[in-house]
Amino acid sequence: MANYEFFYEGAPYSLEPTYGEFFTGYRLAPYRVGAPTSIQTANQIQEVSKLLNQGIRTIELQPLGRDVFDTIPKQHLKEIQRLSKLTGVEPTFHAPIIDPAGFTQEGWSETNRELAEKQFKDIVERAAEISPNGNMPITIHASALPGTAYWEVKEENGKKVLKPKQIVAVDQETGRMIPLEERKFYEPSTEEEEVHTAIERMQNLNLMHWEQELSNLAYYRSRAEENFEKSLNILGNKIKEDGSLAVPVSELSPVERRAYERLMNSMIMLENARLHYKSLYDEMRRCIDKEKLERLPSELKEEIKKNFDLIKREWQHLRKDMLEVEKKPVKAVEISERLGNLMQATNQITTILSTKGVLQKFVPVEEFAKDKAATTIANVALHAYEKFKDKAPIISIENLYPGMAFSRAQDVKELVENARKKFIAEAEKRGIDRRKAEEMAKKMIGVTWDVGHLNMMRRAGLSERDIIEQTKVIAPYVKHVHLTDNFGYSDTHLPPGMGNVPTKEILEELEKQGFTGKTVVEAGGFVQHFQRSPHPYVLEALGSPVYGMMMAPYWNQIANAYPGYFFGMGPILPEYHFSTLYGSGFASLPIELGGQMPGTRSRVTGTPMQ
Repeated sequence: MANYEFFYEGAPYSLEPTYGEFFTGYRLAPYRVGAPTSIQTANQIQEVSKLLNQGIRTIELQPLGRDVFDTIPKQHLKEIQRLSKLTGVEPTFHAPIIDPAGFTQEGWSETNRELAEKQFKDIVERAAEISPNGNMPITIHASALPGTAYWEVKEENGKKVLKPKQIVAVDQETGRMIPLEERKFYEPSTEEEEVHTAIERMQNLNLMHWEQELSNLAYYRSRAEENFEKSLNILGNKIKEDGSLAVPVSELSPVERRAYERLMNSMIMLENARLHYKSLYDEMRRCIDKEKLERLPSELKEEIKKNFDLIKREWQHLRKDMLEVEKKPVKAVEISERLGNLMQATNQITTILSTKGVLQKFVPVEEFAKDKAATTIANVALHAYEKFKDKAPIISIENLYPGMAFSRAQDVKELVENARKKFIAEAEKRGIDRRKAEEMAKKMIGVTWDVGHLNMMRRAGLSERDIIEQTKVIAPYVKHVHLTDNFGYSDTHLPPGMGNVPTKEILEELEKQGFTGKTVVEAGGFVQHFQRSPHPYVLEALGSPVYGMMMAPYWNQIANAYPGYFFGMGPILPEYHFSTLYGSGFASLPIELGGQMPGTRSRVTGTPMQ
């Protein structure tokens, strides 16, 4: 590094390449630095025009509300495409916030997932209208629902592991969400407090569910047996050897008639128990994670198989017995015994699989949503490919912050990989060559890495180094970047260099793994509070070159070269130069870029060479 202390002793010199208070240490060419439109208005043409006036070449439309997006006339999107062609702008798009897994405030349902898929297909078709060259990134939030909050980092086998202190569990049958957090419970025998983690509490819910369901079955079965035995004792010789009634009901005494009614009721109770067991078995089978089941030790898998074989045999006999019980009530004894065998085998299965995490009625929301959201993303991407072929938009999944689902890099990575697998499988069914399907899945489904959301993992206990490690995990999947700054606790949307996001290290890691895409700087919080364009600060923070080539001078070097540049370009493009030399001013430009200055003459007043 050059030393200029002899020139301005004791002070930094602006010709130093690293000069600048906001400079992050990472240089980015201006054409790769983009900005978003306002999320609050459907007048996206006006928003695009404002950004064009600042010389921004990558513009991301961000109508995040579905109602805002639906208010944009189709002619406006076509006009934005014309503006893009005319100015050389490369647009990107942020889809309205809709949960791709199909969650709403009421919970999850397949109907809601299908509706979300339909909406995203429509959004992609309309958004593609603004892209002249195709392959435009369309950012979709990985989720729109609460998720795991990671508040503890622990060492396990020499590696740092995120331990959740608060999770959201989902009932896989009803779609109902249950928040669970770490909690202390008193141990009766010692009167000491025991800590139950959020995961342990979820596991307890799973065990208790199957135990409770089997306990209910056992209760109704025992009541039916009790009534049956009492009834047979009262009826005595009125029951034939085959179990049928030996005399007409009308010839029974009042006591015998009530006993006979109890006998019939016991059979109804057994039938209800049978139907309840069938429902329980169906629920159990659908809650078994087949991949985890395959990873169990062989002896456990063999034991599970034996119990399932027993259930199959007993159920076949049970169905036959139920057909005969009306004619032979004594068959109820055999039915009850078979129900007992079914329940015993089922209890062994649920106990083993629940403790091994294979059978879970309640699962973390990320685990549940990963499959559902991947289905939506894969179907939307395939729809886009079939409509636009090799110019299809890129479906780019954005990470969320702690407290929302999919905040960890690993969760987002698994979501993308799952979506790619589903894309390939469905594409092959539709006659697309597997090699082509794999190529398009990798090209079309990726990640929008939001570094501001990532930095908020500091409040979850991660260090700067941990945050960079998260980027290493996701880097091969990144197609697009949302660059913003904060202090790790709120998504404040400051320009880079104004918070503590390790911007340089994150961008360097992405670059190492081949990322060359666009970077959109989300600084809406700065605009809201300071009412000025963040773009000059962005150019300074990213050390962008003043000219086209990646060489000096850089914006961070000339930031304070002229009076007033702290508020923009200042006198570099003074409005009065244009007024005096050319008889016109750039009234529509912001002051930072030479726009009309309040209190001065407009271009239609005064003498041109005055």
